Amino acid sequence: MMAMYFVFSDKVVLLFDFWNVHSPAGMVLSVVVILLLAALYEVIKVTKGKLLHRTVSSVPTSISQESLAERDRASVNSEQDQQNSTQKRWFLYHVSQTLLHVIQVVIGYLVMLAVMSYNTWIFLGVIVGSTVGYYVAYPMLNMR
Repeated sequence: MMAMYFVFSDKVVLLFDFWNVHSPAGMVLSVVVILLLAALYEVIKVTKGKLLHRTVSSVPTSISQESLAERDRASVNSEQDQQNSTQKRWFLYHVSQTLLHVIQVVIGYLVMLAVMSYNTWIFLGVIVGSTVGYYVAYPMLNMR
């Protein structure tokens, strides 16, 4: 039966049967992989926020009096082209958001299951990876 408390050990099975760690070098490599997964999770989280901001700013949210006046002056064809372009752009942003969300959920669950091995080294790798990922990715929010 697996221990239900954190242990310092270089022997652990992570996520799959073939990921069987039984040496200090294997543990270091596993911690690095988990650290990178946790950092990638944070980068995807920030990227989703940035993509959402870009989506909201590129798709018109309301119809103003100015846009109504412009519509009266514009031809019907150009109005339909603009509407189709806006809908296509929104659809592509939505598909991108969905794919990023699925990837983020899968990585999040993999990292969570790795922590549930109750190996302290793996847990510390997740904490450090999450910290480094957030530290590296957060400035991307302010970039244009």
